[in-house]
Amino acid sequence: MQKTNNFVPMNPIKKLAGQTAIYGLPTILGRFLQYLLVILLTRVFSKEAYGTISVFYSYAAFLMVVLTYGMETAFFRFSENEENKDRVFSTGMLSLLMTTGVFLLLTNIYATRIATWMDYPEHANYVLWFSWILGLDAISAIPFARLRARNKAVRFAVIKFVNILSNVGLTLFFILLCPLIYQAAPGGLISYLYRPDWGIEYVFIANLVASVVTLLLLAPLVIKMQWKIHPLLWKKMLFYAFPLLFAGMAGIVNETFDRLLLRYLLPPGIAEAQVGIYSACYKISILITLFVQAYRFAAEPFFFAQSGKKDARILYARIMDFFIIVISVVFLVTLLYLDDVFIFLIGSKFREGKEVIPILMLANIFLGIYYNLSIWYKLTGKTMWGAYLAVFGAVITLIFNFYWIPRSADHLIHGYLGSAWATFICYGSMMVLAYFLGQVYYPVRYNILKFFGYIGFAVALYFISVMLRPDHTVIRILFNTGLLVCYVSIAYLVERKHLSAFR
Repeated sequence: MQKTNNFVPMNPIKKLAGQTAIYGLPTILGRFLQYLLVILLTRVFSKEAYGTISVFYSYAAFLMVVLTYGMETAFFRFSENEENKDRVFSTGMLSLLMTTGVFLLLTNIYATRIATWMDYPEHANYVLWFSWILGLDAISAIPFARLRARNKAVRFAVIKFVNILSNVGLTLFFILLCPLIYQAAPGGLISYLYRPDWGIEYVFIANLVASVVTLLLLAPLVIKMQWKIHPLLWKKMLFYAFPLLFAGMAGIVNETFDRLLLRYLLPPGIAEAQVGIYSACYKISILITLFVQAYRFAAEPFFFAQSGKKDARILYARIMDFFIIVISVVFLVTLLYLDDVFIFLIGSKFREGKEVIPILMLANIFLGIYYNLSIWYKLTGKTMWGAYLAVFGAVITLIFNFYWIPRSADHLIHGYLGSAWATFICYGSMMVLAYFLGQVYYPVRYNILKFFGYIGFAVALYFISVMLRPDHTVIRILFNTGLLVCYVSIAYLVERKHLSAFR
């Protein structure tokens, strides 16, 4: 599209930036603490054990989408349209309570069978713990959404941070402190709390306790609600959310199924270890997702609130410019200092997979842009298009993983490299398709020249860093810092007029 010179007041963007910062603070601090866990777990556990942890969290991500079935987004949509917002909250909340109750009942009855189907027949306890983690987190989804809809960003941030702090703190307690206490006094009180033959188990238990704490902090919102479901409203919410369920399921296929496919498509002797290596390196690439997640928490209710205003589409275009600049800076910071800083977040035995990190980071840039572009089908109520786009991406993910993973292994190339490229192609294709469909159903004059310019410039600087890489560490860091300053300076010069208005 051609560049637009339309001016839009910067106050809404300033508000979105402020909300993103508040949502992002616990996310950044929390993820920092979680990265401390990555440092610990990739040194304490073997590649195979870390692979097992990753497999369970991949299943959990998929099931979480099923258990919430688009109710969060439906809550935002109907909170804007309905005069009685309490009815929307109680209807969405009771809907999740009912479905979660059925899920917990079935998983607790058939835990052993589920564990056997997952090829973990001796670990039905993993299934039990995860079913409760998922159930509690699903019930928490609507209270968290209400905090976002009410712009209670600080309260949201505090509860999220307590959740992460509880999880990380308990994991450190069980994995680091308990073994030391047990060795010093094996027959003491610690023996009632700690089992030396457990390892992975304590990672899951810490998560379960953190989920309980989170729900307790959200309980006042639930207790005060009207304990009544409104059938007609419920039907409308389900009708709106139903396509989002399929979109979410397909989206999780794109985000997490590569780890599951690695486990089942690679030879048994190496599969779990390959999953562990790939998952550890994926953690570094998720630094971009960290920003995108914080942004999405603020952006989704913000976009709905702005949709009825005259300059909404101009505002969305300007937001995209700033979004791409920030996400490109995150990309550069991570990759320019990868070998000297970020690679040490994972244990040395996992670093052989670092070649996938640039590929996955670009893929996650595409995903972040896709989230921005895809707001059109939520604003217009055409949520079925979200399902179509996600299913399209899922098909690409499955085709390329099924094709590349076995062939990579046959040619003595790591199977996870095929998974990384499949993710890249998937998100890139979804981004392009979402743009063109959006121009048909909800046209926004995005500045495509800036779009490609900012991302292309960031990628070019990364390649310059790789090709001219100084051997000396200090010189390399200074050189890469100069490249980063160059990018920020150019972006500042281009956006100086808008930044002035922003201030």
